[in-house]
Amino acid sequence: MSDTSLAETIAQVSLTFSDWTPIRHLEDPLHKDLSAVTRIGDSLFLACDETASVERLRRLDDGSFGDHRHFVLDALVDLPGGADGEMDIEGLCADGGFLWVVGSHSRKRCKPKRDENDHTEALQKMEEVEREPNRYFLGRIPLVEDAPGLFSPARSDGERQAAWLKLGRKRSALERWLAADPHLDPFLSIPAKENGFDIEGMAVRGNRVWLGLRGPVLRGHAVVLDLELRQRSPDRLKGRQVDGERRYRKHLLDTRGLGIRDMRFQGDDLLLLVGPTMSLEGPAFVLRWRDAAHDDGSGVIAPERIETVAELPYRLHADHPEGIELWPEAGAGALLIIYDAPAPERTDPDTSTVWADVICPGRASSNQN
Repeated sequence: MSDTSLAETIAQVSLTFSDWTPIRHLEDPLHKDLSAVTRIGDSLFLACDETASVERLRRLDDGSFGDHRHFVLDALVDLPGGADGEMDIEGLCADGGFLWVVGSHSRKRCKPKRDENDHTEALQKMEEVEREPNRYFLGRIPLVEDAPGLFSPARSDGERQAAWLKLGRKRSALERWLAADPHLDPFLSIPAKENGFDIEGMAVRGNRVWLGLRGPVLRGHAVVLDLELRQRSPDRLKGRQVDGERRYRKHLLDTRGLGIRDMRFQGDDLLLLVGPTMSLEGPAFVLRWRDAAHDDGSGVIAPERIETVAELPYRLHADHPEGIELWPEAGAGALLIIYDAPAPERTDPDTSTVWADVICPGRASSNQN
């Protein structure tokens, strides 16, 4: 991957969040803690991994995105941890008139908090591993077009109903399916930041859902789970058996030790945003898994089907790429990149604005907007 030329930013898009009152309790301002993005028409949906909500921005006449609206997901779906329970949303995808949402499905180890505890108490604090039930959400919510290009999520829209895989306080459907998996079962109870199970990317086509894992990384290979889901009742999705008795296909891709941070289809190819797993710092890349839409069996993907599209600029402790979306108005192949921990010059704290990058592999940079 290192021989790939560094991606050039050909434009920037400003994202302004104004409906901040419902989420003023966040440790970091919303615009500094984005974890997922998807677009439909003039509506850009984003998520923060510390809430149980999605944010919608509308495209304005100057090409920026604002007119922020906050949607509490507990009003649209049933969450076992309620509206205040963190969902750790890491994947969003608008497809077929639905907004698909996935939580990380990961456990977390408590921080030592040395500013509050002495060394012994800090050690004991780190014995605690938490399972937050809202993190295990995987489902879809109808999108209603309020005005041309402007969409809102709704619990129901005629015959279309919000639906999700069964989840509870102790176990989810996906956990149950993976419980005997020889590759993944050992990692289900390991915290995400320690190479444990951690979903961070999602792509959808119809009833087929691909989930990209930041961890575990297995001998340098990242994992993509491939499910086919159908609606069983007004609020329930069910997985179809697609690989023998399993309800998922499992694809391993040689990413040279990097985990998946987001995914998006471009034609029949699946673009993968990959970067450091666990809590490591390091470079990020966009890879292309050629003809991924037609893979109908589990296995290790041939290396020649994985190509590097772009290497993203790397900054220590800042600008961690977290999400990608197709951005066709900037040209064929253009991609929007959103960041966690944005650099100070990327933000305007007075207006809760952050600038996302638009890259177009193979094109030279131009003046930023």
